[in-house]
Amino acid sequence: MATFTLSSRTINSLTQKTLPLLTKNTKPHFPFSLCLTLRASKSTLRAVSMSYDKELDAAKNAASLAARLCQKVQKALLQADVQSKSDKSPVTVADYGSQAVVSVVLQKELGSASFSLVAEEDSGDLRNEEGKATLQRIMKVVNETLASDGTYGTAPLSEEDVLAAIDSGRSEGGPSGQHWVLDPIDGTKGFLRGDQYAIALGLLDEGKVVLGVLACPNLPLSSLASHNLHDDQDKVGCLFYAQVGSGTYMQSLDGSTPIKVHVTDLDNPEEASFFESFEAAHSLHDLSSLIAKKLGVKAPPVRIDSQAKYGALSRGDGAIYLRFPHKGYREKIWDHAAGYLVVAEAGGVVSDAAGNPLDFSKGRYLDLHEGIIVTNQKLMPALLKAVKESLNEKASS
Repeated sequence: MATFTLSSRTINSLTQKTLPLLTKNTKPHFPFSLCLTLRASKSTLRAVSMSYDKELDAAKNAASLAARLCQKVQKALLQADVQSKSDKSPVTVADYGSQAVVSVVLQKELGSASFSLVAEEDSGDLRNEEGKATLQRIMKVVNETLASDGTYGTAPLSEEDVLAAIDSGRSEGGPSGQHWVLDPIDGTKGFLRGDQYAIALGLLDEGKVVLGVLACPNLPLSSLASHNLHDDQDKVGCLFYAQVGSGTYMQSLDGSTPIKVHVTDLDNPEEASFFESFEAAHSLHDLSSLIAKKLGVKAPPVRIDSQAKYGALSRGDGAIYLRFPHKGYREKIWDHAAGYLVVAEAGGVVSDAAGNPLDFSKGRYLDLHEGIIVTNQKLMPALLKAVKESLNEKASS
């Protein structure tokens, strides 16, 4: 069965036209295309007909405040902040603090009765003796950040309050109900280097991403294509946000007037530039190079940490994003949920390597064919062809 997406304006228009027919006890006659539309999945209709304005405001506040915490910690970054996780990637005081702040803000603004958060961190390492000093630092920076805003009460959070806020991220998500999806610092290695990172926050409703916010503290407000890396006068700090059916907007983290953004309308692959992960361990750079060669791309890849790539692509800084993890790696939903919607609402396309849409309803992980590709509508056919040919060549060799 075909699935169609209706905007709230379209639904209102249909309602106004058909309700008079129904109230007159006449049998309405709908064209075949409209019948198919009305048979679309309930979750799709619900998502596009609902307003998530309140949730979006809360998410923007939460991500912006978490970004403020991360900026403060980054300035005073010490090697002692770095811990070890099971996947051996670094994690910082800012990771835990960011998650705690987002959890507290969302629950205070939206209520905690049915609050569900799928997030990267848990408090396990902080509850043992070795984690006590780190917990104290987290508690201090979380309380200072919340107090600096002046909105969320004056009583400081206790250790247990902070641990509980972190552990609220243990939800498994799934296809039913609403679930927030958070990466408190996406791009921890970029954060530690002083490069790009993002606080990435999305909302699932019945398995669909309906809201996405990316706070990118080190991303220039001007296009990366024109940004002078050596010009200290260029302003940095971007907030991207999108609500399903409403487009994607960008503003500065300190609250400038939002502007609506759109992906590039480029249709010639040879003129395209593409993004990929900064770390070779995160994506197969040789495969990306082969794909670029088949497309005739002349520009070298732009390597950036984190979902800041999604934000940059949503405003047309580049045309393609390629991510091909090493074999055995499972993509987590918090690494893509917010960025996915930011690009999709800006007119872009996000799929796996076979062209299948991403499914965020399966829990904490994405089931994918090979990798993730992102571009605009015009370039997607050529990109899919190049990806398929490159994967086949790599497999045969």
